[in-house]
Formats: sequence, structure tokens, C-alpha cells
Amino acid sequence: MESTITRAIVTRYFEKLQQHLSIDVAIVGAGPSGLVAGHDLAAAGLKVAIFERKLAPGGGIWGGGMLFNEIVVQEDALPIVTDFDIRSEPAGEGFFTIDAVEAAAALILGARRAGAVVFNAVSVEDIVFREERVAGVVIQWAPVQQLGMHVDPLMVTSRAVLDGTGHASEIAQLVAQKAGVKLETATGAVMGERPMWIERGEATTVENTRCLYPGFYASGMAANNISGGFRMGPIFGGMFKSGRKVARLILEELDG
Repeated sequence: MESTITRAIVTRYFEKLQQHLSIDVAIVGAGPSGLVAGHDLAAAGLKVAIFERKLAPGGGIWGGGMLFNEIVVQEDALPIVTDFDIRSEPAGEGFFTIDAVEAAAALILGARRAGAVVFNAVSVEDIVFREERVAGVVIQWAPVQQLGMHVDPLMVTSRAVLDGTGHASEIAQLVAQKAGVKLETATGAVMGERPMWIERGEATTVENTRCLYPGFYASGMAANNISGGFRMGPIFGGMFKSGRKVARLILEELDG
């Protein structure tokens, strides 16, 4: 029985990994925008893999605001909330509250049921760069990276790469610094996040969601940090809308 159980896990995992070594879209970070994008792209028939460094996908949703596990969304984001069958409660002035744990769990399940595959405890440490285009990601076990072990990584090629790493915008840093190219920002580089201004932060999260270099996109707080947008705190409508927008932009490019 012991060997049967181990064999089943190893066989199925490596089948899953082999099937996703060459994909349509590599999403780095399983936060809210990445999960919404993964859901929409997979539902449209693309082969999508989401790489998440932490053991639990979901990004910053789980803790709500200061560990009060409730989040807020605005009315214009409710269609996306409904798509994932997440329940909400009116909070006045066009806002709604959502249980943070339910939201995270629903986004993860929705992305998986649509066909996106999540590789958790896997860190992206570099990009694949070919013919003046971002063409994939370089992956490593997150614990190997955290322990500082000298172990060579593996590579996954893709037609598009999405930076959903949040405030750190780690993939954009790699594109700008290691590839030495200019991003589609006012300065050509990662501009950094501005202080909290909820109204502007929600708007700029969606506005800054775009293609920043051939084959390279950003969504959510990564997009805001890259283009110098404002922080917005535990309100998530802009994050959901950013994920949906970037999925549409990627589909337009890859299907065009």
C-alpha cells in the first residue's frame, strides 16, 4: 500500500509537470488578479500554469484587513464575484463585504475547475528571454531558494508571462534589470508604489494592467507598483477587474 500511494502521487505530479513545460501563459503569483486571469484564460481554452511560491495560493486575501478576515468590493466588480459563486453582503455606499476565506477558496477552485494548473511551493527566479521577447520562466522549489541551496533550476516556455507577484513586482524587475530592456512605463523602469489613496489606487490598478514588453504583462498590485500607482488596501474590486482585463489583453494577442 505504501509504495502504491507514493507511486500514484509521483506519477500524477510528473504527468502534470510534463504537460506544462511548454504552455500558452505562465502566471507568476496566485493572488486574486492572477487567479481571475488564470480562470478566464483557461476557460477560453489556453494552457495555463500558475506558479505560487507559498504553500497556500490566494495571495493577500486570506487575512482580510489587519487579520480581520473580511474584504470589500465595489458594486462594479460584483459580476466577477458572482462568476466565482462568492457570497457578498451590502455595506452601504455601493460597497459589499465578502468573507476573505470564502473568496480565496472560491478563486482557487474556480481557476482549477476552469483548467488552470497551480504549482505551489514553486518560485520563479528568472525569465526565459528569446528574440527580444519574454518567452517563459525559470522555476525552482521555493524551499531550495529559501535555504540558499546551490541547485540549478528548470525552465518552462510560454507564449506570454504575467507578473502577479503583488507589491514586489518581481518579474518586472527581472525583465528590466536582467534583460536590460525598457518597460512600457513613464520612465521605462519599475517606478514603485505610491502611498495609499483608495479611489485612485482602485482606478490605477486597472489602468496600469497592460502589456509592458513583448510577451510580458502585469496585473494587480504588480501593475500598480511597476507604473507608479497608488496603494488601496483591503478593497479588491480593482484586483478582480485587473485579472479579467489582462486575460482579455492576452487572449487578443495570442488569438490575433
